[in-house]
Amino acid sequence: MSIAGTGLIIVLSALAALHFYWGFGGFWPGTDSRSLSERVAGTSRNVASNFASCALVATALLAAAAIVFAGQGSLQYGLPELIVYGGYATLILVFGLRGVAPYLTPVFNYARGTPFFDLNRRYYAPLCLVIAAALVFDYPAGLDGAMADLFDNGLAL
Repeated sequence: MSIAGTGLIIVLSALAALHFYWGFGGFWPGTDSRSLSERVAGTSRNVASNFASCALVATALLAAAAIVFAGQGSLQYGLPELIVYGGYATLILVFGLRGVAPYLTPVFNYARGTPFFDLNRRYYAPLCLVIAAALVFDYPAGLDGAMADLFDNGLAL
C-alpha cells in the first residue's frame, strides 16, 4: 500500500467520522447547532447537524476511501478495475473543483460574513486540493491495459 493511498484512506475516513459525529449531534467546531452550521455550511439554519445529510456525505467519503483501498492492490481487468479508475477520476474532479471553487467562482459568496467563508478559504478548500493532488499522485497504473482488455475481449463481468 502506498504512503499516499494510506494517507488518503485515513483522511477520508476521518472526514467521514466527523460527518457521522455531526449527524449524531456533535457540535465541534461550534458550540451549538447554529454556530456549527455557521462554521461548516456558512448559514445560520440548522443544516450541519441533520443526520440524513451528514450520513449521506459520510457514506460518500467512506466510498471514496474504499475506491482508494481497492486501488492499492493488484487490479483484475474488467468491470472492477474500470470502477476503480473511474472512481479515482471522479474523485479527482470532485475534490479539485471543490478546492478551486472558493477562489475562482462566486459559489460560496452566500457565506460572506460567516466563519465558514474564512475557514473554507483557509482550510477546507486547501484540504480538498491536497486530497485531489494525492489522488493524482496515487492514481493506479495500468489504465491502458484495462481499456485494451475492455475493447479487445469485451467487458468481463
